[in-house]
Amino acid sequence: MRKSAIAVLFLVILGNVGAWALWNRPVAERPWAGVINGVSYTPFHPDKSPTKGDRPSPEDIEKDLAALEGSVKGVRTYSTMDGSEMVPAVARKHGIPVTAGAWVQGQPDVDEPEIAGLIKLARTYPNVRRVIVGNEAILRADVTVPQMVEYIRRVKKKVTVPVSTAEPWHVWLEHPELAESVDFLAVHLLPYWEGVPVDEAVDYAMFRYNELKTKYPNKHILISEIGWPADGPWRRGAEASQINQAKFIRTFLNIAAQNRLDYFVMEAFDQPWKREIEGTAGTSWGLWDAWRNPKFPMIGEVHELKSWPVLCAASIGVAFLPLVFFLTRRNDLRFGGKLFYGALIQAVGSVLVFTVTAASVAGLATTTEIAWGVLIFCQLVLLAVMLIDGLELTEVVWQERFRRKFHPCQAAPAADAPKVSIHVPCYNEPPHMVIQTLDALARLDYPNFEVLLLDNNTKDPEVWKPVEAYCKQLGERFRFFHLENWPGYKAGALNFGLDVTAADAQFVAVIDSDYQVHPDWLKATIPHFARPEVGFVQSPQDYRDWIRDRFQRMINWEYAGFFHIGMVQRNERNAIIQHGTMTIIRKAALEKVGRWGEWCITEDAELGLRLFEEGYEAVYMPESYGKGLVPDSFSAYKTQRFRWAYGAVQILKRHWRELLPGARKLTTGQKYHFVTGWLPWFADAAHLVFGLAGIVWSLGLLIFPKYFEFPPNAFMIPTLSVFAFKVAASLWLYEARVKCGFWDKVGAAVAGMALTHTVGRAMWQGMFTSGRPFVRTPKCEHQPAFMQAILMAREEIALLLALWGAAFAIVTVFGHENRDAFMWAGLLVVQSLPYLAALITSLINAFPDFRIGRRRPQPAAAVPGAAD
Repeated sequence: MRKSAIAVLFLVILGNVGAWALWNRPVAERPWAGVINGVSYTPFHPDKSPTKGDRPSPEDIEKDLAALEGSVKGVRTYSTMDGSEMVPAVARKHGIPVTAGAWVQGQPDVDEPEIAGLIKLARTYPNVRRVIVGNEAILRADVTVPQMVEYIRRVKKKVTVPVSTAEPWHVWLEHPELAESVDFLAVHLLPYWEGVPVDEAVDYAMFRYNELKTKYPNKHILISEIGWPADGPWRRGAEASQINQAKFIRTFLNIAAQNRLDYFVMEAFDQPWKREIEGTAGTSWGLWDAWRNPKFPMIGEVHELKSWPVLCAASIGVAFLPLVFFLTRRNDLRFGGKLFYGALIQAVGSVLVFTVTAASVAGLATTTEIAWGVLIFCQLVLLAVMLIDGLELTEVVWQERFRRKFHPCQAAPAADAPKVSIHVPCYNEPPHMVIQTLDALARLDYPNFEVLLLDNNTKDPEVWKPVEAYCKQLGERFRFFHLENWPGYKAGALNFGLDVTAADAQFVAVIDSDYQVHPDWLKATIPHFARPEVGFVQSPQDYRDWIRDRFQRMINWEYAGFFHIGMVQRNERNAIIQHGTMTIIRKAALEKVGRWGEWCITEDAELGLRLFEEGYEAVYMPESYGKGLVPDSFSAYKTQRFRWAYGAVQILKRHWRELLPGARKLTTGQKYHFVTGWLPWFADAAHLVFGLAGIVWSLGLLIFPKYFEFPPNAFMIPTLSVFAFKVAASLWLYEARVKCGFWDKVGAAVAGMALTHTVGRAMWQGMFTSGRPFVRTPKCEHQPAFMQAILMAREEIALLLALWGAAFAIVTVFGHENRDAFMWAGLLVVQSLPYLAALITSLINAFPDFRIGRRRPQPAAAVPGAAD
């Protein structure tokens, strides 16, 4: 490995360690060195849940209380029927007093056994020092205040220990009659649920405590629950985190000691089963985690993730081999490119480790487990696309030299230059447009060529007859063929053209019927066939007559990105996509690989792949030698891209074996480009599913909040970051290779994004169907009316409104108390952007005079003398 590569490896690893350390930088909080007065205790381990009828074992309780001994003075329980009734006996052995509770919910079949069990515990075990009848039962409206007063009265008659019920502070303030009935006030002070920022939370809790003390000066006050969760959604200004939990607990314990408060911290151990009823926050109030490990120290610095060095090391391990492979293989990149892409690889490794770690928490609800599986798969696809886009960006910006760069040949062709048969397939095209194409061909500066006009299944003689007549006027080089009821679509017509091609023709050129070629096209490209391994020579598609139309201007520059960025980079690995115009093919190679594939509606790309499989090379020259017409309508634009995407899936279904590792017909670079070139289209297919899933999930959050949670930030933040990266990379690539103004770059991005739904739908249909008919891209159409513009994007508009409606509803319902609602709503809005782009593009198509910003003057033609 070169010194520069070693330096990059060192810098990337060092940067990764620094990022993890910065994100998990320690926080110094007020220390606590005493014994905790008490903790709430529910004896369920990670694999058990009372909602499933599980019961803790005596051994579980023994281990728990042994772990608590010496750290706490007492425990509080909540029930006498779920296994908690075993706690007093075990606690007695460890010298731990118990405040026992009975779970009351206003149902006699539940309440009576609980109350009877509570009385029995208080009379049996001397270490049961107090009893609590019910836990927030009045808050939940399970029972009325008179009912609770009656329950308390009954228990007080049967026990000799103090009796109360546990409620939040405001219930006690609102019901003096309840306070009158108890021996002490058992109050819950949980500032997190009230949205109080952690820096103000302890002061707020003490304010409420003193408020009760003022109102009931003769009542002892037990803070029966106080604490802070280590994980969970934002509650207005309250953030659940490990550091905030440590800050709150350590601050409160010191103040409680100073004021000699009676309290139980909520709670001893994390309880994963509570996710089903209280969401993520309900699982993480413990001072110890679900596996009975302390979550943070009471003295010294606190980290958000104690195990961050291990996770950092794991992320380095995940990225190390790909990073070394990249650095050892890409000596053609400048140092900045190696560092940029190396850092990108490492960032992806860190995101994966962080996401998988977040997904491995215990006690996930079934819906959440399903969601995590889908979300992780989604993130893998997104990260793969980001790496692909990042590599293209790296090669474009930092590549030192081109390995395969081809220039137009300048010498005049010899009199005995090889013959070229130019095939022009057309179907129902405007005669004046085809005649212009023929005129341009007649001006070719090449001594030996013929032109075959292949009119395929045009029904109206008024359309094809004028073209036939014009071919006769142009002389014997031009031959016209009208095919009635001919099968195979464009490929069928081209195969017919092969049958009638001049016997001495060595090369077959194909152009679309709207293309006007430059006179130098053949003489600049045919000499590249001097090498026998060259199977075809390709020039880019280029366009004319688009400058004054905003819609056509947008899609012109969207096309330009592929031909000036993607094709140039693919050419470096001899892996270009053959497209069915401005292409010249060695006739012998065309016959050898079996001619044009009539089964495929993207016969050009499929033929190019077969030529590569046969071992032929391609030559790509980015100079323009012909210009056609862009689609006139958004509908035609979508139809064209649907055909390309649908055809790509059919090609993959036919050729997938040759794209697998170990297959020998294609080089590694060719496999890479054909797979990764179509992967973003599969990402568009995934986008369609995730958009619909986002709507369904939002409905679940709104209608069934008990079973649905907001997806965690571990997924949402990387997803939004990947989107931002793709936008930035696209603009950067255009700045490097496509010479257009800023607003043209934006317009190209909007136009490309507008096709997301179309491509996604094509990919799904392509995966499950085959044999979709070839649909030509119409040209020279009239501008659509406003309503037609809306109809052209009707599916996208429906999804746009659904996503916006879901985002608005989420913010309205949850935004006042949960900041995660804004993150989720933001993700829904980001998912809606392709649909918004479709609406914008369609409307611009309807209003061609629409302008944004200043127009940059149109650059001169790429080839001297070329005219629009």
